[in-house]
Amino acid sequence: MHKTGTLFLIIGLFYVLDGFGQSRDYPFKNGEKLNYRVAYNWEFVWVDAGRIEFEVNSTTYNDNPAWSFKSFGRSLTSYDWIFKVRDYFESVTDSTSMKPYLFKRITSEGGYKVNNRYVFDYQKNCILSSTENSNRSLQYDTLKIDSDILDIQTAVYYFRTLNYPIMTVGEKIPFHMIIDGESFNLYGRYLGIETIENFDGQIFRCHKFSALLVEGTIFTDGEDLFVWITDDKNRIPILVEAKILIGSVKAFFTKGENLQYPMDALIK
Repeated sequence: MHKTGTLFLIIGLFYVLDGFGQSRDYPFKNGEKLNYRVAYNWEFVWVDAGRIEFEVNSTTYNDNPAWSFKSFGRSLTSYDWIFKVRDYFESVTDSTSMKPYLFKRITSEGGYKVNNRYVFDYQKNCILSSTENSNRSLQYDTLKIDSDILDIQTAVYYFRTLNYPIMTVGEKIPFHMIIDGESFNLYGRYLGIETIENFDGQIFRCHKFSALLVEGTIFTDGEDLFVWITDDKNRIPILVEAKILIGSVKAFFTKGENLQYPMDALIK
């Protein structure tokens, strides 16, 4: 079964959850954009393979203030002949609690297509799910919300709101997520503070984490994803690295626009 396997997930599959549903200060604001370059490694050779952009906008949902989170991922034209990727993700969440209201995924990766949509109904305590992919025709389902749950896109932003300094090295943090119409119990692990050098020579002070991956078309299962997040109020992922079925993948932060705070984690 194809559970997940997307260029987008090398940024967004790491999620650390505590106190879901509580109001908190946001490290992002309306109009923020984050850009990444994606590199693929096979037999010690790194290949520039793709680009990802994330954007935040204020919106409304059923007349309630909300966040709109979108991401766009694609392989470079020169890399398309090897593995063509065109990914689009969108979430709409409550502006205070960040509980997801709506999720969309439209992706094409190496010819494997996925089209998912979830509507979160908290009054009925359920998720209305419609999913289809290259191996399975359109299916409708109603999933029970039995605990705090996030979709992939919402989690990319939610984990940035957490209080990393109170975590202890080696601490294991469980979380619950819906992926391709199925719910998974996963976890992240806090690995402490590290200073890292980005591809462009800039040096950042970061919090480092690992995460448990879901086996799919690209990833193997296991705690094989690592992410470095700025040790400042922006909480921006600077570097993400994941082992895949053949080789490994890295996503490097390249540019941020309309950031909420100065990049104080930048050392030089």
